[in-house]
Amino acid sequence: MLASEMQEEDGGELIQMIAPEDEEEINEGNLPNDLPILAVRNTVLFPGVLIPITVGRQKSIKVVKKAYKGDKMIGVLTQKNPTIDDPSPADLFRVGTLAKIVKMLVLPDGNTTIIIQGKQRFEVDEFITGAPYLQAKVRLLPEDFPKRLSKEQKALVQSIRDTANRIMDLNPEIPKEAQVALDNIEKPSFLIHFLSSNINVEPVEKQKILEIQNGIERATSLLGHMMKEQQMLELKQEIQNKVHTDIDQQQRDYFLRQQMRVLQDELGEDGPEREVEALRVKGSKKKWPDKVAEHFNKELDKILRMNPMAAEYPIAMNYAELMVDLPWQEYSKDDLDLKKAKQILDKDHFGLEKVKDRILEYLAVLKLKNDLKGPILCLYGPPGVGKTSLGRSIAKALGRQYVRMSLGGLHDEAEIRGHRKTYVGAMPGKVIQNIKKAKSSNPVFVLDEIDKVNSNFRGDPSSALLEVLDPEQNSEFTDNFLEVEYDLSKVLFIATANSLDSIQPALRDRMEIIEVTGYTLEEKVEIAKRHLVPKQKKEHGLKNSDMSFDAKSIAKIIDSYTRESGVRNLERRIGSMVRSVAKSIALEEDYSKKVTSESIEKALGAEIFDKEMYANSNVAGVVTGLAWTAVGGEILFIESNLSRGKGKLTLSGQLGDVMKESAMTALSYLKSKAEDYGIAHKVFEKYDLHIHVPAGAVPKDGPSAGITMLTAMASLFTQRKVKAKLAMTGEITLRGSVLPVGGIKEKILAARRAGIKELLLSRRNKKDILEINERYIKGLNIQYVDTAEEVLELALNDKKVSHSVKFVVED
Repeated sequence: MLASEMQEEDGGELIQMIAPEDEEEINEGNLPNDLPILAVRNTVLFPGVLIPITVGRQKSIKVVKKAYKGDKMIGVLTQKNPTIDDPSPADLFRVGTLAKIVKMLVLPDGNTTIIIQGKQRFEVDEFITGAPYLQAKVRLLPEDFPKRLSKEQKALVQSIRDTANRIMDLNPEIPKEAQVALDNIEKPSFLIHFLSSNINVEPVEKQKILEIQNGIERATSLLGHMMKEQQMLELKQEIQNKVHTDIDQQQRDYFLRQQMRVLQDELGEDGPEREVEALRVKGSKKKWPDKVAEHFNKELDKILRMNPMAAEYPIAMNYAELMVDLPWQEYSKDDLDLKKAKQILDKDHFGLEKVKDRILEYLAVLKLKNDLKGPILCLYGPPGVGKTSLGRSIAKALGRQYVRMSLGGLHDEAEIRGHRKTYVGAMPGKVIQNIKKAKSSNPVFVLDEIDKVNSNFRGDPSSALLEVLDPEQNSEFTDNFLEVEYDLSKVLFIATANSLDSIQPALRDRMEIIEVTGYTLEEKVEIAKRHLVPKQKKEHGLKNSDMSFDAKSIAKIIDSYTRESGVRNLERRIGSMVRSVAKSIALEEDYSKKVTSESIEKALGAEIFDKEMYANSNVAGVVTGLAWTAVGGEILFIESNLSRGKGKLTLSGQLGDVMKESAMTALSYLKSKAEDYGIAHKVFEKYDLHIHVPAGAVPKDGPSAGITMLTAMASLFTQRKVKAKLAMTGEITLRGSVLPVGGIKEKILAARRAGIKELLLSRRNKKDILEINERYIKGLNIQYVDTAEEVLELALNDKKVSHSVKFVVED
């Protein structure tokens, strides 16, 4: 700032040094009694520093002229508020600097410029009023700066000097002469005053430095302000360099892109702009909602602004391509011919009537009402019964696309919902991927093995499936990658599971559960004849005339070589039979074209499984029960025995807790009714009861053997015979009620295979019998009971067994 540009009483930036000998402390006795005061604004004078000041106010001009004619000494005080033209004593700081007027210049415009030199700090004791200008009685403040510096103090002074040099390097506005001046300063106190006068801070902050009495503390405060200024200058330089670099890079990219565009035009290649335009044209033909169209065009505009070499560019392009590849509101036309659909389902799958009926119901409603949300079915049952293949048949019957998603072992939520685009390698979830693959928004979507979904620290996929499988929500399904809503309400979801226990309750509630039970022997024979045998012959290159299976041979393979609910192992065994014939044909050996028991044993080896048959017994305490297993129904024998002891109950045969509790319940009930059946109470105390359920190596559990155990105990304690060819199943309570149990169809089929003629069931299981085909229960006498008394009345004969035991009860 030049002298002519200065405000009145403003300090200038043309700061000069004085020689160190000029910075001497002034004897207080040499001061006048009343020191004239010059009020300045926007500047603070420090001892030893020389500054020019333009004086324009009348009071100030009188002070300067009066002092200049005399000893040229004035007191310089800074105004608290620089906007006040006529400051009173209250408007001035109390600490200032005694100054000497070195020179005075009267300018043509009437203003007066003086050059003053700071001498020593002072503090006002009292202002004198009544004079034409301000006067004050002052007290000089000695400089409290050590003459010999300690190591720490030397380090402080050196830090101040180094910081000052760094600031001058960073600020191009500071003249180079300032560096020369700084290098010539040797006295630490003057160095501090010189830099305090020049630092870029508010006058108030400079005043605070001036008022600090201790010289080292003053130096520390100065260093703090200088460090802040240095940091600001460094940050400013960093921003300028970065902006400069960015501008250079942008210019470079622009020129390169222009050259690339010219080269691509010459070579006839499509550049990014053409690719984006092609996507925009595709998007304009899509039947998507307006919000999706708007979002898509925004994404394309963003791609055009993006550098093709940036890491985000391929992700953005993949996203745009996914959006145009998805079949927005594109639906395949349903084939609503119910008779044709039924024929297709019957041809592909034997049995499974419940599932087929449900699909035909859906088709019937769809035929009557064109707009119908797709049902969400869950087929659960043992492995190998055709749950997954049924989905393909349903798609074929409906005339829809078929997609399958395996959920077994899935443990990452992103597999369902997708990853957010911010991740490297982000992609949509499997649901959206399969919809894209189907090229239709209403496919048959099979969610295979939904009961085997896992959850860990990556998330819970089963919870993510809640939105997919909720008819009220899936019309607005949001994939993390896609970011816009997609309508899944027309999709026919079919989930498959082997067990419902491991499926989250909320997820299970969203699905229509359809139980797919295991196949009966008769059904397996039919499936083998219709599907498995022709398939294996075709796969192994045999003609129909090369070999033939009859029902008897297939039944033997099923009974003796497989034990399963489905037909997977049966298909493998038939495959082994076909391969043995293919080998004989290839070696030109003689073989029997008709499959017999001998050829089966020759190809498959000795029988693996023994068929459980009813064994008539004249021994008391042995009763035939029925059990359900994952591979179908089985009969089991409850064996009981008494021996001298102290009334101990022993249970064996790898029984689970529920089955053990059933035995205890049955025994407690029998004890309570002992008198009704002619059993002495002392027998329970004098004899140990042992119940065994063979085979011992097979784990067993469940409540369904309750009435069987009760019958075995009653037969043993009364020594009465059990009816021949009788089997039973049902849970017993402590009051003697007979409760219903599950797996009735499999148990009845097992009873028929074992030659059972009469069955005892809970009356509440009658509804299960009504759902079973009549041909499976033909020849069976099924008795329904409500109480244990009815069970024992129907199961036990009045005759005692031969060689019956007489219990010895001593009083």
